[in-house]
Amino acid sequence: MKRLQKKYIQAAVLSAACGLLLCACAAKTVLDDIDRYGGENVPQQEGLSAVQQALELLPEPLIRVGFVQVGHESDWRIAATKSCMEVFSEENGYELLFVDADNDPQVQVQAVRNFIKEQVDYIVIDPIVTTGWTAVLKEAYHAHIPVIILDRTIDCMEKYYAAWFGSDFVREGEWAGQWLQNYLSSQGRGAQSIRIVTINGTQGASAQLGRTEGFARYLERNDNWELLAQECGDFTESGGREVMERYLEQYPDIDVVVCQNDNEALGACAAMEEAGISYGIDGDVIVLSFDATRAGLEAVLEGKIHADFECNPLSPPYAAEAIRRLEAGETLEQKHYYLPEDCFSAEESPMTLMVGFESKRMVTVTRELLEQRVY
Repeated sequence: MKRLQKKYIQAAVLSAACGLLLCACAAKTVLDDIDRYGGENVPQQEGLSAVQQALELLPEPLIRVGFVQVGHESDWRIAATKSCMEVFSEENGYELLFVDADNDPQVQVQAVRNFIKEQVDYIVIDPIVTTGWTAVLKEAYHAHIPVIILDRTIDCMEKYYAAWFGSDFVREGEWAGQWLQNYLSSQGRGAQSIRIVTINGTQGASAQLGRTEGFARYLERNDNWELLAQECGDFTESGGREVMERYLEQYPDIDVVVCQNDNEALGACAAMEEAGISYGIDGDVIVLSFDATRAGLEAVLEGKIHADFECNPLSPPYAAEAIRRLEAGETLEQKHYYLPEDCFSAEESPMTLMVGFESKRMVTVTRELLEQRVY
C-alpha cells in the first residue's frame, strides 16, 4: 500500500508537470481530430484519467527491504548473507539496505530504528540474542512496516512481527542426543561411564539455548553420562579451539565433545590434533556438530566428525515469498515456519532416529552429495 501511494504521488507530479503542455495543445488536438474524422466518431480514451495514464508510464517501484544480519562469524552466516544478497537483488525487484551488526545487539536495534526512519517497506532481522526487541518492534509496528524474523527466535509478542522462518533448535539438540545414545549402544558402551564436554554458541542466542535444552534431555535420561563442562565458543573456529585447549588441560579423559556449530568443531579438532589426542571415527573422542556446512560435512566425510545436524541457512527465499504474499494482500497462514533440514553421519548404513513420534533417517555423506550442496 505504501509503495502504491508513492507511485500515485509520482504520477501526480508528472501529471501536473504535463498539465500546461496538454492545455496548450488541446485546441490543435481537437481540430486535428475533426479534420481526420470529419467531425464524427472522434476516438475516446479508454476511461483512463491523466494520472492513471501517467501511472502506466512509470516503472514499477522497487520494494525497499532493510536487512540486519548477525555478522560474519561463521561459514553458516556467510552462506545466509550470500542468499540474502541473491534474493533481495534489484533484478528481483528489491532495493536492499543491508547492515552487518558484527555480533553487537545494540547495532542491530539501531539499524532497525534507522530502517524505520528510512521508511523501508519491510524489515528483515536475523537476531543475535532473543531479548531486547520489544520496544523497537513496537516502533516498526506503529509505523506499519512488517517485520520478518529469520534463524534465531526472539522474546516478543507475536503481533509485532509478521512471520519467523528458522530451525527447531531444541529438536536439533534432541537429534544429537538420540544419535549419541544409539551410537554408544551399538558400540557396546551403552552402560559405560561417558564423559562429555560442550562448546556452546553465543550465550543467549536461541540456537545456543535450544540445542543445549534438547541435548540436556538425553543427559537426564542417561545416568552414566557426565557433563564435565560447557563454555562459550561464540560460534567461531578460534573460540572452539581456545575452549577445547582449556578442556584438554583440565580433563585428562574426554569421551565426547559436542560443538554447537561446525566452526567450533573444526577449532576443537585442531586443538586435539595439536595435543596428540585421537578423535573421530577411528579415534578415542566422539565429535558432534551442528549446521552441516560444506566444511563441516567435509570433516564428516573425512571421519573427523561423527555426526552433523543441519541448520538451514537459506531462509531469505522464504522471507521473499512471505513479502510476495503480503504485497498481494494475502494473510500468512501462521507465524512460525520450520525450514527443511537433515541429519548427516559418516556411517555407510545410517541409523534412523526417533524423537517423540517423529522419525528421521540420517544421510550418509558422500563426495557426490557435497558437490550438489549450495552451501
